[in-house]
Amino acid sequence: MADQARISNLDSIEAFRAALIIFISKTQQVLDSVQDSVKKTRGWVQTEQPAYWQQQIRMRQKKLDQAQQELMSARMSEFVDNPAAQQMAVRKARAALEEAQAKAERTKAWGRDFDRTVDPLARKTDSLRDYLETDLAKAVAYLVEIQKILQAYNETPAPPASSDS
Repeated sequence: MADQARISNLDSIEAFRAALIIFISKTQQVLDSVQDSVKKTRGWVQTEQPAYWQQQIRMRQKKLDQAQQELMSARMSEFVDNPAAQQMAVRKARAALEEAQAKAERTKAWGRDFDRTVDPLARKTDSLRDYLETDLAKAVAYLVEIQKILQAYNETPAPPASSDS
């Protein structure tokens, strides 16, 4: 029976350590991308979209005003008996304005609720980042130590075989 284990290959530990380092690096890149996406989305919801819908409200209000003026002119004109086209244009413009106002209100609500909805999920990514940066970094260091210990063990000469017979 042998008193010493024979370790013939340490490459699998090195391969695992290298794969772990690659995993940590790629995961950190993904987490950075997620964080950037959250920031961009926050800006889009809280800044860009409200400005867009306010611009749409102003533009659609002008179209409604213009359609109402055309309807009034058509009613006053003696050449137009039934201003149906102008009435339809007013209805369409009013519906478009109401749609923009509703979307502006929804966007405002999304802006208010964004942090409350997204922050709990973002905190989970932060805890994953902490795990990567602390625990898995320690695991890489431990694997290096294991390699050194096993290499040193492998290099020690085997004890002489005892003759107890």
